[in-house]
Amino acid sequence: MGEPTSAPTAARAAPPAPAAGGIPLRARAAGVLRACRPKQWLKNLLVFAAPGAAGALTDPDALARSLLAFALFCVAAAGTYLLNDARDVEADRRHERKRHRPVAAGTVPVPLAVGLGCVLVVAAPLAAVPTGNSPLLAVLVGYLVLTAGYTLWLKHVPVCDIVAVAGCHVLRALAGGVAIGVPITSWFLIVVSLGALLVVTGKREAELRNPDSGGSRATLTQYSVGYLTQVRTMASGAMIVTYCLWALEHHEGAALGFHAASIVPFIMFVLRHHLLVDRGVGEEPEEIALHDRPTQLYLVALVGLVGLGIHFG
Repeated sequence: MGEPTSAPTAARAAPPAPAAGGIPLRARAAGVLRACRPKQWLKNLLVFAAPGAAGALTDPDALARSLLAFALFCVAAAGTYLLNDARDVEADRRHERKRHRPVAAGTVPVPLAVGLGCVLVVAAPLAAVPTGNSPLLAVLVGYLVLTAGYTLWLKHVPVCDIVAVAGCHVLRALAGGVAIGVPITSWFLIVVSLGALLVVTGKREAELRNPDSGGSRATLTQYSVGYLTQVRTMASGAMIVTYCLWALEHHEGAALGFHAASIVPFIMFVLRHHLLVDRGVGEEPEEIALHDRPTQLYLVALVGLVGLGIHFG
């Protein structure tokens, strides 16, 4: 990675769009799948957070409802990714990494991305209607409205772009609770909101530290590394305090021991995230979750200890 910079470098000229006429059908189908960004569906695992915290995932009905909510959000997310890539195709072609995305590379034509994206965005809420779960439908529609607002406008407004993406993460977590009818506590909501803000701010900071990100996101010119570091530090500090208060004040007996022990991997996870962002890593948080072994170990330890605490509680 290059040295941290306070502003992105000048954008490179966008290359001409590749001709798509001679692309084999199999390659185009593979390109459509890649354009749906299945790696980023990892974010939708937040749907299981509230049911897991309530100890409900051992119930087959609750697990089935959670899996359905996860699938609905994956379909909705795939549609929004296609529409976003179609809208940002020219900017993505100026980006060192994003120019290889199927829409920007010409593997998936823009009209195909728009058409399929619209179908998926409409299909997700329609598939939720037969469940009769109106709160889940409302959260899913709210997620689609927020992502549409982000694609069309909010992504160009400093601060609003960060809050909008963080809000999408919070809606995923809320969906898990309403999917099975468990209440969302203020503790859960605060920790998830601050965690989402931490991850999204770290993503922006990593993009700013990477000189090759300059031509893709206009709001980066409005940020500085110092500002984003302050926001990241504020969010993580408040999140750690909130989690510690929840772990130490709202449990007793063996559950208290396990939840108190979970504070250690929780803090180590946060510290590891700070270290990676300071190195310029974090532009793709899902890649950290998939490939950074210390992060994986901390998350496994955290989930295991919280699970034991829930079981004994």
